[in-house]
Amino acid sequence: MQSREITWLGRRGAQSRIDCLPKENICSESVRPLSLSGHVGFDSLPDQLVNKSTSQGFCFNILCVGETGIGKSTLMDTLFNTSFENSQSTHYESQVKLKAQTYELQESSARLKLTIVNSVGFGDQINKEDSYKPIIDYIDAQFEAYLQEELKIKRSLHNYHDTRIHACLYFISPTGHSLKSLDLVTMKKLDSKVNIIPVIAKADTIAKNELHKFKIKIMGELVSNGVQIYQFPIDDETVAKINSTMNGHLPFAVIGSTEEVKVGNKMVKARQYPWGVVQVENENHSDFVKLREMLVCVNMEDLREQTHTRHYELYRRCKLEEMGFKDTDPNNKPVSLQETYEAKRNEFLGELHKKEEEMRQMFVMRVKEKESQLKEAERELQDKFEHLKKMHQDERKKLDEKKSLLDEEMSIFNKRKAAAEFLQAQAFQTTPQMNLKKDKDRKNY
Repeated sequence: MQSREITWLGRRGAQSRIDCLPKENICSESVRPLSLSGHVGFDSLPDQLVNKSTSQGFCFNILCVGETGIGKSTLMDTLFNTSFENSQSTHYESQVKLKAQTYELQESSARLKLTIVNSVGFGDQINKEDSYKPIIDYIDAQFEAYLQEELKIKRSLHNYHDTRIHACLYFISPTGHSLKSLDLVTMKKLDSKVNIIPVIAKADTIAKNELHKFKIKIMGELVSNGVQIYQFPIDDETVAKINSTMNGHLPFAVIGSTEEVKVGNKMVKARQYPWGVVQVENENHSDFVKLREMLVCVNMEDLREQTHTRHYELYRRCKLEEMGFKDTDPNNKPVSLQETYEAKRNEFLGELHKKEEEMRQMFVMRVKEKESQLKEAERELQDKFEHLKKMHQDERKKLDEKKSLLDEEMSIFNKRKAAAEFLQAQAFQTTPQMNLKKDKDRKNY
């Protein structure tokens, strides 16, 4: 395994240096093979890469998708021969949630930062139409976080905790009939974003001949529905034979158990039943050993590489195209990032000026509308004022007329009063004289 890793690292290191060269400088005529007359020392480059990678450590992220109680946590404990922090999940979740836990593992000199993401409540809702969306959103969020780190001016990718999902273990219920609609829809939505490895959980609940037919039926349904699952690579001749064989065993029928049962003279991980013992690592009982070999021992680095070169690059390309960045212009000529940036900047400024002009025109229009409304209100107030003023004048005129009539009546009244007073005074003056005359006449009589 170490020799295969060194060979791959050496090939990858050489390829990475070729990728750094300008494309126009790479051609078969400009590269000439030469022989060395003595030892130079660059044959230690693979060892340098191995030592550097070992000192930095590795990260690997696994997404477990399956119904509650199907054995996801137990399989993870069995797969890495440890006990992770697991909590019991209920069947009453209102929606699917993603729970991520990161652990530091070490085996010999290799350090592994392992992240296990569990889908809590998957398949427990009555309406399962949108069950896959939280999973898609989580995967895209990890891609987006990595993309934002790449786009920073001061990047620190060498110590960045890569949380992108490298492998998705999709747990299939051992029904023995066919895939559920939820499984087909979810895997179809996930196949362009993550490496899917389908596994049949709790394989000891189905007979061996039925299990073989079930595997064939699952693969047929995946192919007929266009679901692209992860295929173990066969381009590397060192692992081509074993990977080609294991591709024919997909999906893996697995059993998980952390309990140890004594079989013969040794203790093995197994499940104890009244009718016998099912050994986890017995290849006649389950494909657990095949899964561990393919996932951890042989193809872990390929899963990491496929995540970066295929799934992340697809997300990155789509994201940059949405932002307007392209490699070529309409004439199929290469366009630099600076040219694209300037074009987008000018386009943005043009749109900004256009929006400013639209906002200015809208503001002017609203001001004019407001002015017309104010003028209309002012005109209505003026009309109302004129009407009230006219009413006031009419009332004043009526009051003046009534006042003049009242003044005339008062004048007549005063005249009558003066005449009456005059007559009364005259009457008062004549009355004593008449009395004296009467008295005189009486005496004379």
